[in-house]
Amino acid sequence: MPTPRVPMSKQRQILQLLHDGHLSTREIAAALNISKSSVSDIAKAARLAGMDWEAANKLSDDELSARIYKPSTVRRSQLIEPDHRYLYRELKRADVTLQLLWEEYQAQHGSNAYKYSAFCDRFRNWNKTLRLSMRQIHPGGERAFLDFAGHTVPIIDSQTGEITQAQIFVAVLGASSYTFACATQAQKVEDWVQCTIAALEHFGGVTRLLVPDQPRTVSARPDRYEPTAQRLFAEMCTYYSVALLPARPAKPRDKPKVEAAVLLVERWILARLRKREFFSIAELNAAIAPLVVDLNNRPFKKLEGCRRSAYEELDKPVLRPLPAQRMQLYTFKSPRVNVDYHIEYQYRYYSVPYQLVGQQVQLRATSSTVEIMHNNLRVAMHAAHPRKGSFTTLPDHMPDNHREQLQWSPDKLIAWAQRVGKACEMVVRWQLEHRAHPEQAYRSCLGLMRLLRTYGGDRLEAACARAQSIRAPNFKSIDSILKSGMDNLPVAQQEVQGELPLHENVRGANYYH
Repeated sequence: MPTPRVPMSKQRQILQLLHDGHLSTREIAAALNISKSSVSDIAKAARLAGMDWEAANKLSDDELSARIYKPSTVRRSQLIEPDHRYLYRELKRADVTLQLLWEEYQAQHGSNAYKYSAFCDRFRNWNKTLRLSMRQIHPGGERAFLDFAGHTVPIIDSQTGEITQAQIFVAVLGASSYTFACATQAQKVEDWVQCTIAALEHFGGVTRLLVPDQPRTVSARPDRYEPTAQRLFAEMCTYYSVALLPARPAKPRDKPKVEAAVLLVERWILARLRKREFFSIAELNAAIAPLVVDLNNRPFKKLEGCRRSAYEELDKPVLRPLPAQRMQLYTFKSPRVNVDYHIEYQYRYYSVPYQLVGQQVQLRATSSTVEIMHNNLRVAMHAAHPRKGSFTTLPDHMPDNHREQLQWSPDKLIAWAQRVGKACEMVVRWQLEHRAHPEQAYRSCLGLMRLLRTYGGDRLEAACARAQSIRAPNFKSIDSILKSGMDNLPVAQQEVQGELPLHENVRGANYYH
């Protein structure tokens, strides 16, 4: 029976009043300002112990308490302590709970087993003796924690002697604490993605969650509750079918596993390399790799085994398989389509359907391809061009008149004009020779072809002859002649001239000096 929460002085008064005063329980409770149940409990405990007021008055407070409230007859030394290390390890397996582990423990030890509440309390108290980073229990294959170490490693340029600082990326699995580390040039989103992919390949599979920090290179919009990942990082998560769960800003306790792993990498890997000089990232990574193996093989201090053995037992069997091919790195842009239905990327120009002129599109590029999206639909796909300033144009993206123009060459245009007549050939040749760009002549010649379909070959030939006679062999003059019917009038100078000679009415540039 538990000791009532009543001072020993009042307990003595209760026994005295029960013996001498012959008062009821209710009256004693009212007189001493305590509950009636407390008076009843004390009276019952004294009666069971055979203790009256005369005997109680001869004992000290401790002696009286020991006589009335006898200790429990069950001795804890008879109960078998659970194997807390085993429980800690088993809880990392999927769907394993403390309730299940207690039932197994009770079935094994029977009456010598702790009750469920005491079992849980003892395990939680033992768990508090571990490092903070080890107290969180993560199921196998569930989480990989990502971060960059605070320390860097100098890289010396062998030609210039310039020194840059290599960044150290660290990843750790939640269940086994199996660790990966590598060096990279910077902490841009491309570095995060490349290092994360290397970590997943080192682990030999994909976890269900990735838990990084929220730097701007990972989170386009950091937020405590609904962070938004950078496009490239989000594409990587989609490609590897893994969910992103960034730690809250300024909350390192959300990812204590990797905080502890960073500390171990700095102490057991970077500290060992402090006296060495490195001349490339590849050379540094070659030195880090065997030290990572050594770190994962180091025995735990408070648990059995090591990180590798825990990984083999807990994480490796439940990691999801990697994709057949490694993800290519993309570059994302949001250019606007120019009036010539091309977008610019790295000083190279790629065509899109001309209907998208003036609209904003999404560009996704790799080292070999350029993909252009609009409203989540792919509208163009090009091979990356190696030369700056180049144009890559697909005929399907061009308007009909531009496509027709693309199909013609100077030789084909002259051959067409010859079939119409001598005057038409002279006009076409003049256009090709006197335009700054051949494309300008192509449009004029395409206009002549339209006039041929409208007025016929004889009238077009006559109009070209008259245009040469008035020294205006261009499309607008020929079109005006045909519309006005002047092609039916006789030409004063019957012979068509190949070149338009200078005469007194043409002043020339020197006239203005």
